[in-house]
Amino acid sequence: MMNLSFVLSTQPTRFQAAAFDADLANVARLAALGYDGVELAVREPKSLDVSALRRMLDKHHLRVPALGTGQAYVEEHLSFTDPDAAVRERALARIQTHIALARAFNAIVILGLVRGKVQPNVARAQAHAWLLDAMKTVARAAKENGVRLAIEPINRYETDLINTTADALALMDEIGADNVGILFDTFHANIEEPSLERSLRACGARLFHVHIADSNRWYPGAGHTDFARVIAALREIQYDGWLSAEILPKPDWRAAKETLRTIKPLL
Repeated sequence: MMNLSFVLSTQPTRFQAAAFDADLANVARLAALGYDGVELAVREPKSLDVSALRRMLDKHHLRVPALGTGQAYVEEHLSFTDPDAAVRERALARIQTHIALARAFNAIVILGLVRGKVQPNVARAQAHAWLLDAMKTVARAAKENGVRLAIEPINRYETDLINTTADALALMDEIGADNVGILFDTFHANIEEPSLERSLRACGARLFHVHIADSNRWYPGAGHTDFARVIAALREIQYDGWLSAEILPKPDWRAAKETLRTIKPLL
């Protein structure tokens, strides 16, 4: 049985597809609407009051399926492929804190933009080597903590590293760790994948998490993505994990309600 969650940011961010909720007051609203969980986009785990967060989530019977890490890149430019070794080390250290937080909530750690890009005057082979080395390091750390990692293919307009499911699967083969899987994001896939259904089938059992957003990054139902076919493909590969709405909060908080209106009847 697939579950539904909604992405909230725990800190202010320039990333528009995660609604910042200063005191997480909207947790109660999401629970009342019928969501099963809240995915947390976290820039700095050490700044969170984990006990208070747990109490709030327990009160509303919500789980945390995954932790987003991209704000470390968006806000602080930390990445696994920065030419500066000190920046790469800080990126690794930050993900270690996400792993510790994920262990507390039995959540997946998402590795998206934190991988970075191929920087000027850096050979692609060198960037890939840095990325592979970092991924092996965090995979080992996550394994020791019983945590799974999900690589998110992201469209070419945001990064030039790992744009497609095929790219992610190839990287996973190089990493060789069974606690590393794929996050499939319907918004990015709509740009990069010839067929969402074929790409989902290619993921198979290595699919760890799913982000849902329509073709325009609005709520499902506001664009042209055929979510009935997406859900059918997920059923075909026997996916029973989470669908997490990572969407522009437009026109307002009705987006959370409209997401349910589209997705719930398909589950």
